Amino acid sequence: MGDFNLTVILDAIRRAPGGLSRVELAQIVGLSPQTISNISRRLLDQNLIVEAGKEGTGPGKPRTMLRLNASGMYAVGVHLDPAVTTFVVLDLVGAVVKHTSTMTPSGADPGAVIDTIAAEIKRLIADSGVDPARIAGIGVASPGPIDLEAGTVVDPPLLPGWDRVPLRDALARATGLSVLVDKDVTSAAVAETWAGGPSGAGSFIFMYMGTGIGCGIVLNDEVVRGTSGNAGEIGHIVVDPDGAPCDCGLNGCVKSTCIPQVLVAQAVEAGVLDGSHQDTNGPAVQDSFNKLCALAYDGDDRATGILDRSAVLVARAVSVILNALDVDRVVFGGPFWSGLSGRYLELVPGIVRENSATRQIHPIDVVGTGVGEDVGAIGAASLVLEHTLAPRSQRLLLDG
Repeated sequence: MGDFNLTVILDAIRRAPGGLSRVELAQIVGLSPQTISNISRRLLDQNLIVEAGKEGTGPGKPRTMLRLNASGMYAVGVHLDPAVTTFVVLDLVGAVVKHTSTMTPSGADPGAVIDTIAAEIKRLIADSGVDPARIAGIGVASPGPIDLEAGTVVDPPLLPGWDRVPLRDALARATGLSVLVDKDVTSAAVAETWAGGPSGAGSFIFMYMGTGIGCGIVLNDEVVRGTSGNAGEIGHIVVDPDGAPCDCGLNGCVKSTCIPQVLVAQAVEAGVLDGSHQDTNGPAVQDSFNKLCALAYDGDDRATGILDRSAVLVARAVSVILNALDVDRVVFGGPFWSGLSGRYLELVPGIVRENSATRQIHPIDVVGTGVGEDVGAIGAASLVLEHTLAPRSQRLLLDG
């Protein structure tokens, strides 16, 4: 119970950027002033919080404000994407201390990729200047599906050869640090709750625009992972019944109509991109997709039409999810988001409003991520902070 109360207090302080006094904490979390005082002392001794001056406008003594100590704990985040692997060191308040990225090695040898990731992590930590003893662990955001309990990657469609790869344990052995593995879309949602500001509060879906398209889910400030950790697989929502056939046997799924690889193929077929853009590995798709987006923003009507059509189809999928979950907001982000943001933020909100079952009850905001392009890696690092510090009911369970 003591550890649970500690995480509750720490979480309350985290959610108040200006800090909280001990009196305010007692009012918010419902614990006695003595309990608040005892736990605050523990957090101060662990360097997780600091006393940040005094504030007071009314009668009585000014109150000492408690805030997170940014340098009290760090986490490493790795976003494994078929195109680019991104690395960050994150401090306790969600700020990036060090960042790097590298093209994801092609081929079907997961072991070589894991060796590359481990070497880059060691170099990143050394270059960050952070005391390794203050690093709580490594989080890895991976394309799904995953086996959350086993820490394995289970045959993602765009990572050939990654079938039942024990990523968590292999990386732990290679680095000597504890490792958590979660889905990239879930990690992005976690990042939004930890570092996204107002867009990461309450209930929302995170539309992850990467090499694939997925959905992270947050309900009442709690990230929803599902029974096996694979919630948010939306690739087979039908958005165009007359659309291209999908490998699931249906026509017009998100996967067969909206993902960057499909948009690049449409651009090649339409003559917007030449035939040299037909390579389907991750880095090549990202390069071709960036060129397609650049053409659209330079005024190429055919390129703009391809992006606009994808926005309409994605908005249909979003509408299905929103009506099923009844959330406050849609947050878009991910490594391919920047190229889409202009057209999507112009087109998607109206379609969502038109199709919302609750439009006469509450508005639904459509926004871009408050975290930035590295939301996957930041989310991966946030997984470690969430696991270590966030209140969880499991902390109340007694062993045996």
